Amino acid sequence: MKTKKLLIAILLFGSIAGLTGFAKFDDDIIKRIATQLEKWTSDNPQEKVYLYLDKPYYAVGDNIWFKAYITVGAKHQLSALSGILNVELINDKDSIKKALKLPISSGLAWGDFKLADSLAEGNYRIRAYTNWMRNASDDYFFDKTIQVGNSISNKVFTKADYGYATQNNQQKVNATVNYSDADAKPFAGKNVSYEVQLDFRSIAKGKGVTDNAGNISFSFLNNMPTLLKSGKIVTHIKLDDKETITKVLPVKATSAKVDVQFFPEGGNLVNGVRERVAFKAVGADGLGVDVKGTIVDNENNEVAKIESEHLGMGLFMFVPQAGKTYSAKVTYPDGSGGVFSLPQATDRGFVLNVYNNTDDPEVTVKISLSQTTLIESANADINIVAQQGGNILYAAKTKLESLVSTTKIAKSRFPSGIVQFTLFSSKGEPLNERIIFIQNPDQLNLSLSTDKPTYAPREKVKLNLEAKSQDKPVLGSFSVAVIDETKVPVDENEESTILSNILLTSDIKGYIEKPNYYFANVSDKTKKDLDILMLTQGYRRFLWKQIMADNFPPLAFQPEKTLDITGHLKTLGGKAVPHGKVSLFTTSGGVFYLDTVTDEQGKFAFKNLIFTDSIRFVIQARTVKDRRNVQIDLDNIAPQVVSRSKNSGDIVVNINSKMAAYLQNSKKQYDDFLKYGIVTKATILKEVSISEKKQPLKNSSNLNGAGNADQVIKSDQLSSCSTLSQCLLGRINFVNFRNGMAYSTRSPNTPMLIVVDGVAMEPDFLDQLSPTDVESVEVLRTIANTAIYGSRAGGGVLVITTKRGEPNYSYQRYSPGIITYSPLGYYRARQFYSPQYDDPKTNARVADLRTTIFWKPNVLTDKNGNASVGFFNADSPGTYRAVVEGIDGEGNIGRKIYRYKVQ
Repeated sequence: MKTKKLLIAILLFGSIAGLTGFAKFDDDIIKRIATQLEKWTSDNPQEKVYLYLDKPYYAVGDNIWFKAYITVGAKHQLSALSGILNVELINDKDSIKKALKLPISSGLAWGDFKLADSLAEGNYRIRAYTNWMRNASDDYFFDKTIQVGNSISNKVFTKADYGYATQNNQQKVNATVNYSDADAKPFAGKNVSYEVQLDFRSIAKGKGVTDNAGNISFSFLNNMPTLLKSGKIVTHIKLDDKETITKVLPVKATSAKVDVQFFPEGGNLVNGVRERVAFKAVGADGLGVDVKGTIVDNENNEVAKIESEHLGMGLFMFVPQAGKTYSAKVTYPDGSGGVFSLPQATDRGFVLNVYNNTDDPEVTVKISLSQTTLIESANADINIVAQQGGNILYAAKTKLESLVSTTKIAKSRFPSGIVQFTLFSSKGEPLNERIIFIQNPDQLNLSLSTDKPTYAPREKVKLNLEAKSQDKPVLGSFSVAVIDETKVPVDENEESTILSNILLTSDIKGYIEKPNYYFANVSDKTKKDLDILMLTQGYRRFLWKQIMADNFPPLAFQPEKTLDITGHLKTLGGKAVPHGKVSLFTTSGGVFYLDTVTDEQGKFAFKNLIFTDSIRFVIQARTVKDRRNVQIDLDNIAPQVVSRSKNSGDIVVNINSKMAAYLQNSKKQYDDFLKYGIVTKATILKEVSISEKKQPLKNSSNLNGAGNADQVIKSDQLSSCSTLSQCLLGRINFVNFRNGMAYSTRSPNTPMLIVVDGVAMEPDFLDQLSPTDVESVEVLRTIANTAIYGSRAGGGVLVITTKRGEPNYSYQRYSPGIITYSPLGYYRARQFYSPQYDDPKTNARVADLRTTIFWKPNVLTDKNGNASVGFFNADSPGTYRAVVEGIDGEGNIGRKIYRYKVQ
């Protein structure tokens, strides 16, 4: 076969702004591609957020400690674009349990979440993003699934097993749930009721009794066609006449189906051209499935054998022929199988191969085309462009004079990360795409050491860090976490690290299973598997067709630099009030006062404010003639919707089993704290009976009708209290309060549903409402009143009507010309407590069962690249694991693990 070397190759480095090299070539297409990409990159700088967490999983009562690295651009330099970071803790109902705003300083931020004792066990998500990142969609947010177990108040431990079948062409799930206590003793002969919910829709309900082993088995059908479903089973086990425990179990899949997809390299199958085809087999739970089989044509002739190499992914080669179709006969590990069609091959087109072989210091680019295409496009130009993060690193063109053209590019020319190769026609139309991953030794070289390999319990440790880049010391910011690995076993392949996130997952829209597998212990095998992974993915930060058509997506969100309060001043008739006087003041934490004047359009702004998230402002306005009959409308940034997590494959069904050792230690620690009075048990309040008459109410959202409730509390009864739960305590019949949540005595373990101005909120939202903002509270306890709210009202309902009667909870109008405003301010990060055993004041009697031994989010290296930290070990012997991650001023990143013994 006649081949030809690609001509006019240009290698470029650094910012795309330096593309003057193209001016030497009279090539309008390549210059146009470069100009359009430069324009897009300039208008759309890519911010990324990575959070380093101290541990992979947690228990209620724990603290989640984290550090955020916010980078921008292809060189991953610390971002100065945004000044505020949003970090959210999201539960399995896709509801935000807690939201933080963190100030970003030089591209860095850190904070923590305190996991309340009342938090339900389950799979949670931590999501982080800047306002600017919302322009690129939440696919590119930091979004990590973590497990939270409960050893403090957990009386019932569960384990679920699922089996799958079909019945009348519908998916049938056979579920077995085991119930036991903390000592693995089964709960036998207990009544259990259950409800199966898929995509928040109830599809099955039932009752049963556990057998001698503590098991209950039942089946349900799923008649919805989608392969992967988000769901759960809500069960209630009655331990005795007074106590019923609710347990929620995830449903990751409703069938044993496996979906196999095929990805021709470059995007197309072309008849007569030898092609590499990747495939990916994924189960209904979102995880890869190992398969093997054969590729056959429409006459059942075998043309290739296939076998997955890693997590259901594999690669094969064949030459499609005109007039034939192809399919794969696939066999699964259990012996069953399926048949899947390959994409249809075409007679015209190009095939783009990029060979990123592990033993080759160069990347080979090969462009093949069909004989028909060569005849029809003879001597036409074809262009190849390689870009990374908006920077063009390679561009070349050649004339179509042969069936194959090739070139080689040194891998050392590319920074580590994803590189996108795109083939363009002579008119600048994108034809084929292939992404590869470059793994060069260009990360920070970090060294960790201690003065000895083995320590005693409670002995002080000095951990030394040395950071270099290209053998030169660097100034950088690093986070250090030390955990007791004996109590916190870690699967390094499953971890999200600064390398796997910034270099890989942050640029991919889809789910990547075990991302750190490709970085933890790099070998020829992991590099080969990573290349196959790239064959199954696509680069979607932008679409070339849009870029070349000058069709850039609109930027709906601007960088959030500081905390600002802005708005409009209007007459009561809605007209702008120019030159109006607006004042902002608060007495929270001392007196604070600012004033300003509106512009010609009635706009006003208070910028560069610094306040925490517990402050309440009063905003007052007058006209230029000092009249107060004006309306203040504040500008609010629309909240980010919580979409379904793309990482559903990381959901753990049996949290108790996975975290058994960790939860056992957590319980011991809690009991010791209880013994020495460091924590106290929650007190269950006695029932209080008070008579109340039903009253007609204004603006009530009660679905039974205003005032049709078991009890009504009016605003005049809600004074002299700092929280709403305190005001309601002692005023509501048969309702107790624990940790700010309301519990009806009819369902003492299920918190009451909170409905505020018609919007259902989380049970712990109650104390986020100020008592002075509440007009009325309607209490629904009996079945007659709760039935209309469905299964979510099993614990009862509190229907709350605010004085403004509208779903904008951040501010309230008391009268014309004055409002109160409680925005989310900066979170004040807490200090990690590390006991000092050389201090006689330290209580040495309390057992030290810490799992996170040490945490410091901002360790700075000096001009010699050195830093050190000191801390004391806990009581438990075992292997302690220190992990350091960080970044230098040039955007170079690094990670290092160090282990030592305590005995």
